[in-house]
Order: sequence, then C-alpha cells, then structure tokens
Amino acid sequence: MASAFEYAPAPESRSVVDIAPSYGLFIDGEFVEAADGKVFKTVSPSSEEVLSEIAQAGAEDVDRAVKAARKAFEKWSALPGSERAKYLFRIARIIQERSRELAVLETLDNGKPIKETRDADLPLVAAHFFYYAGWADKLDHAGYGANPRPLGVAGQVIPWNFPLLMLAWKIAPALATGNTVVLKPAETTPLSALFFADICRQAGLPKGVVNILPGYGETGAALVAHPDVNKVAFTGSTAVGKAIARSIAGTDKKVTLELGGKGANIVFDDAPIDQAVEGIVNGIFFNQGQVCCAGSRLLVQESIQDELLDSLKRRLNTLRLGDPLDKNTDIGAINSSEQLARITSLVEQGESEGAERWTASCEIPSAGYWFAPTLFTNVTQAHRIARDEIFGPVLSVLSFRTPDEAVAKANNSQYGLSAGIWTEKGSRILAVASKLRAGVVWANTFNKFDPTSPFGGYKESGFGREGGRHGLEAYLDV
Repeated sequence: MASAFEYAPAPESRSVVDIAPSYGLFIDGEFVEAADGKVFKTVSPSSEEVLSEIAQAGAEDVDRAVKAARKAFEKWSALPGSERAKYLFRIARIIQERSRELAVLETLDNGKPIKETRDADLPLVAAHFFYYAGWADKLDHAGYGANPRPLGVAGQVIPWNFPLLMLAWKIAPALATGNTVVLKPAETTPLSALFFADICRQAGLPKGVVNILPGYGETGAALVAHPDVNKVAFTGSTAVGKAIARSIAGTDKKVTLELGGKGANIVFDDAPIDQAVEGIVNGIFFNQGQVCCAGSRLLVQESIQDELLDSLKRRLNTLRLGDPLDKNTDIGAINSSEQLARITSLVEQGESEGAERWTASCEIPSAGYWFAPTLFTNVTQAHRIARDEIFGPVLSVLSFRTPDEAVAKANNSQYGLSAGIWTEKGSRILAVASKLRAGVVWANTFNKFDPTSPFGGYKESGFGREGGRHGLEAYLDV
C-alpha cells in the first residue's frame, strides 16, 4: 500500500561533523598510535563508505591504558564528590552543546535514523551524566553504608547498537563513584567514543581518568583479563558474556553483564489496538530491531489476532526505509554485513521450519546493508526464530487464550531481559508483571528509558543492574 503522504527528502547536513582521516588510541589524555602500528577502517553501513582509519589496540596498549588509569585513580578517587560532580556536569553540558554533531556522527557510523540519534540517544546520553553527577557527593546516602569506596580501574566493553549511550551507561557511574576507566568501543562503531575522548579533554578531565581503546575482540579479552582491572562491565552477546564469566572466575573482579534478550510483548483483548500497534512497532523496529530488549516476540490474545495483524501490516507498509540522515526515515541500515548475514540466515531458517513470512513492501537501496521490516505468523515455541535473538527487524507472532498461558509462553525463554503488557486493566498489569521473569516490564509502552531506573536481566540475559541508584553498587566496595 502506498503512503497517504509523499515526503520530500529532508537530509541532515553532514557538514556539522568533521571526521578526521585517522584516529589514534586515547591513553593518558593523549591520542597515540598503537604499539604494533595496526589499524582498521570504520565503514558507514548505509553507503559502505570508509569514514576513517582507526588505531587497533593490542595487549601492550591495554597495559599502557590500565597503568595510566591506575595512576590517575589515586588523585581522582581522593577528590571530594562535589569536585568530581563538576566534571560530570561539564561533560553533560558539552554533550548537549555538541548534540547535533554527535547525532550525525552516530548515524553515519552506526546506520540508525537521525531522528533516533537526535531525539532518543543524545538526550539520554546527557541525562545519564547529569543524573550521576548528582549522585557523586551523596554516596553516603545511596543505601550502601557510610563512606563507600571506589573499586579502582574499570574495564568496560560496549556494543555497536547504542555506541554513545552505552558509553554513558558505563562511564558516568564509574566516574561519579571515583573509579577510572579503560573503555573498548565496538570495532564497527568507534567514532563517537573517540569524539567523547575529545569531550573529556574539552571538559578538563584529568589525564588517565578515561582511556579509549578501539579494537576487535582480542582487545576486549586482553582488557578483561588484565590483572590490574578491578571491575568488568560488558554489554553484548550472551556467548561473549559467558566467555568473560569464565575468564574472571576465581579472581576478585567485580562484574556486570548485560547480554541478549528475546522480549515478549503481550497484547490482551482489551488493549487499544492502534496504541498497541505503535508500541509493537517501537518495540521491534526501533534501531532496526538491533536492541537487546526488543519486543521480538509478539504474544497476542487469540480473539483479536486477525484485527491486530491487519492493522500492524498496514502500519508497517507506511514505514520509510532509506537514508538514515533523512529526517523522514524510520528504518535505517543494518550495522554490518556480518549482522545482515545473520539476520538473513535466521529468517531463511524460519521459512524452512514452516513459519509464514510477511515483509513490508519497500525499495532497498543498492549500496549498504538493509533488511525490510518482517513478521512471521504460524510460529510455535519450537521455531528457532521464537527462541534465538535475531537482532534485526524481524517479529515472531504467537497467540494465547488466557493470561496464564501468556505468562507461561513469555517465560519460556533462555532470556529474561524485557517484556511488555498491553491492557486497559491496571490490576491485570500488576498481576501479570509480577509473574514475568524479566528485568524490565513496560506497561502500555515499550523501549522507554530513564537514567533513574535500573536496567538488567535474568537467566542468559546477564546479571547486575545499570542505571538508577542500583547502578552505583557495581562500582563501589560495599
């Protein structure tokens, strides 16, 4: 179905961001080359254009960065909380001032639509630094006893789906509590972390407090295994999370793992259909479904299934896929060719196992990595597309008859990160939410985040909490 409205292109200007031809590692307040001289290229997923050449950190560079962070820890941890807060407030304000530049940069390097980086990612990034700046001088009142102490050096590894936001989730509480940081961004999205390094210098942050080491999995493994790292924070795949848990077993390192998910979005027969459809779209097609807490399993009450699916398909045919820098774009590019291949393989397996595929009609650009919004019906819990995290714009639809059946199907997963409930009955929301084994349960909304609220999962979705007062504990000796 054609859209009722025609949209003229409304591209955001690339001129607001100046990307250098190459970037070094950020160690002890300076950009330096990798010890072995290795580099890699970062590519824009919407055009396959090479954006810049990045230094690739090795074990020797990890050691240099950890030593710089350890040296800086002595003075940084000794500062009064009110003084640390000033730096965090300054960083938050600079992020706000440079938010347009950072939003364009993130869209170029990640592939997500500019309206998401501009209206969701960047406001949340600044909000996390503001929030934890407020905690820096109040740690005695956080509920963890008098005079809680920082742990030391935090080794942090972040994913590519929310590069700058995941950086904020990790760095803001670490600095507020008096720790220093060595952070490894994902190899496909290193640019915003390197721009953040420049923001640290602009804010006058003491040298060595934050160090940024781009690289591949070996860089992250060396950081996690380094004997002088006191705290490990990881967001990414369950497989890598398990490897990290094995690596630090038997050490005294503190760890938080935020891993995969297969969130259930439950729609009851009394839910407002149009509102629920918008929530379903936001739950699975936000950031092309490349969200750990995406509502990738739709559980709809049998009596309204046909009506809801008809409405959902009409809505999906109005989504605009294309240039992520265009302010009209709803669906951007998949982050990498490897991720696109994984999505394609799992979708083909869903078809081969007998699920019925429906894909929105849209034109796929000739360059870049793209996947049209897709949903599957006739799905059972035995299908791989209902069990495995696809991490793409693919929705699996299952039905239920009773609330108990909905809860049973929602909890029948190796994951336990998120869930959603759609109903007009407040009592049903409370009754169902209390039975769901999910770290975050949204009611009549989905994918809403706030720095004051803790986030994390159960089972193979990891352990520990980030965000809110609870996020402080992971960086304190309590």
